[in-house]
Amino acid sequence: MSLINLRKTGWIVLFLLLSLTGARAEQAERPFIRFATFNSSLNRSKAGALLAELKRPDSRQAQKVAAIIQHLRPDVLLLNEFDYTPEGEAVSAWQTNYLGRGQAGQQPILYQYTYTAPVNTGVPTGVDLNRDDKADGPQDAFGFGRFPGQYGMVVLSRFPILQQKIRTFRKLKWRDMPQAHLPLDPQTGAAWLTPQAQELFRLSSKSHWDVPIQLPGRTVHFLASHPTPPVFDGPEDRNGKRNHDEIRLWADYIRSKSTPYLRDDQGVSGGLAATADFVIAGDLNADPHDGDSFGRAIWQLLNHPRVNATFTPSSEGAKEASKLQGRANQTQTGKPEHDTADFNDRSTGNLRIDYVLPSTSLPIVSSGVFWPAQGEPGHDWIDASDHRLVWIDIRR
Repeated sequence: MSLINLRKTGWIVLFLLLSLTGARAEQAERPFIRFATFNSSLNRSKAGALLAELKRPDSRQAQKVAAIIQHLRPDVLLLNEFDYTPEGEAVSAWQTNYLGRGQAGQQPILYQYTYTAPVNTGVPTGVDLNRDDKADGPQDAFGFGRFPGQYGMVVLSRFPILQQKIRTFRKLKWRDMPQAHLPLDPQTGAAWLTPQAQELFRLSSKSHWDVPIQLPGRTVHFLASHPTPPVFDGPEDRNGKRNHDEIRLWADYIRSKSTPYLRDDQGVSGGLAATADFVIAGDLNADPHDGDSFGRAIWQLLNHPRVNATFTPSSEGAKEASKLQGRANQTQTGKPEHDTADFNDRSTGNLRIDYVLPSTSLPIVSSGVFWPAQGEPGHDWIDASDHRLVWIDIRR
C-alpha cells in the first residue's frame, strides 16, 4: 500500500472514530430516541444510475435529502425509494459523500448500523398481470419497477441492529393471507389474477422487514415497509386491495404471535410477541380521510389496540401549502397540517401517507413533519422529494 493510501485510510479511520464519539455524546445528551421515516425519492430509471450518482458528492437532490436528515438527526431512520444495490454499495456511497459531509450548514451524521436487502420491485413474474398481452413490463413484476431493486428500502441506525434476528416477508404469497382481498373482475365476478398468477404472486410490493434495534435497556422491532399506491390500476382496484392487505400484514403481525400464515423468508411462522416493543414506519400510501384507499386501510393500524396513535405528527408548512395550492386540497376532510406528501393539486391534493407508529408500551414525547413554511429555514430543501420526513421521539 502506498504512503498516500495509508494516509487516506488513516484519515478515514480518524473521521469514523471522531464521528462515533460525537454520535455517542449526542445520544447521551438527548432524553429521547428519535424514530423517523422518509420517502427520499432517491430512485432512478435505470439500474446502477443511483450508485453512479452517489459516488460523486455533487447531486443537489441528495444534498438536500442529507441536509434534512442532518437537521432532524433521527436515531433510527427508514428510507423509502432508495434503489437497492447488492453489498450495500449505494448506502456506503450515500453515507460517505452525503451524510458524512455537512450539507447547507448542517453537521455530518454517522449511522454505524445499516440494513438493506432485495425487494420485489422490478423482479419479473413472467406472467401478464395487467392484461396488456405482454409479460415483461414493469406492471408484470412482483412489484412495479423497471429493474430489480428500484424503489428499495434502507434502515439506518445509531444503535445496534440485531442482524441475526431480522425477519423478512418478501416472498409471502398474497393468497396465503386468510380472507385476502384478491381482486375480482368487475364484469364477470371471476378472479382477476389467473390461477398461474395467484400461485406465485407475492403480497409485498417491496418487502416487509422486522428489524430489531438494540436500545439501552430494551429491544424495539422496527417494522419497515412501503405498500403499493392504491392507484394506477382499473375498476378491479387491484392496487388498492393490495395496499390494504400489505397494511393488514402488520396489523396481523402485532396482534398475535400465533399467526401461522405469516411465514417469513426463512420459513419461520408467527407474529410478534405480545410483550414486544415496536415501531411501524414507512410510506404506507394510505390517508385516514382522503385519497383512494380501499376499505379505510390505514385504520387497521390507527385503531389497533397495540398502536400508540395519540400523537399525530403535523407541520405549519403543510397547512400553508394546502391553502396556497388549493384545488383538490379544498375538498379534503382531513386536517391539512397532518399531510406528509405534496401531490398533484388538480386530482389528488396533499395527503397523510407516511407514518411512524409506536407500540402502546413506548411513551411518545413529541412528533413532527419536516415541512417548513415559506421563509423558514429548510424550506428550500423540501423540493428534493414529494414526501416529507416524519419523526417521533420516544422517551428513553
